[in-house]
Amino acid sequence: MPEFQKQGIGGELIKEGLKACQRLGYNSVIVLGHPEYYPKFGFKPANKWGVRDPFGAPVEAFMALELKKGALEGAGGVVEYPEEFLEV
Repeated sequence: MPEFQKQGIGGELIKEGLKACQRLGYNSVIVLGHPEYYPKFGFKPANKWGVRDPFGAPVEAFMALELKKGALEGAGGVVEYPEEFLEV
């Protein structure tokens, strides 16, 4: 909701989520989101690595972040989402 935006809550949740992903051993994170928001957390357009979304989203809105350097090298292809995402 707009009245709760611009307080840093979302940014803190993203930072903590990324830390949790690292602790769990994930090598990268993919996000479909606002192209002016996620880059400040290190996300770059996923097409840099040849990674594409299955929805036809704007290229600049489909982003990836390597949690481990080089994790996405040679990873090209279309991301497969769990069926639950496709029902939204």
